[in-house]
Amino acid sequence: MDVLLVIMRWIHIASMATLIGGLLYGRLVMAPAIAMLAPDARESLADRAALLFRPFVFASIAGLVISGTFNLLTTAGHRPVYHMLLGIKLLLALHVFAVSILIVQPKNPRRTRMMTGTLISGFIILAIAAWLRLVF
Repeated sequence: MDVLLVIMRWIHIASMATLIGGLLYGRLVMAPAIAMLAPDARESLADRAALLFRPFVFASIAGLVISGTFNLLTTAGHRPVYHMLLGIKLLLALHVFAVSILIVQPKNPRRTRMMTGTLISGFIILAIAAWLRLVF
């Protein structure tokens, strides 16, 4: 059972790192680099990058949902404050999932702006997760 717990924790951390790391790279590296191109080349490159990132988004979401559900079901009861913070974390995670799916859609003129908001939610999720792990 310990091996399964470690594997699920690893899947959870790796999935979050892939999703947030990819968005961070896209927002802070790709978006400024693409902005230097001509408008038609910019849209073409942005759409191609989104297409290549799409499988990672869906795999990360699946990994987070499966491992998160497993982790929740295998941990003993917690105080109400834990459940409140977990609820906030899950709502933010739904925001990250939904907007990440929209980000990788073709012909999305608001992609960069959406990445910014998603990254803010993602970093808040990481802060809540660190707090839950430390305190509870």
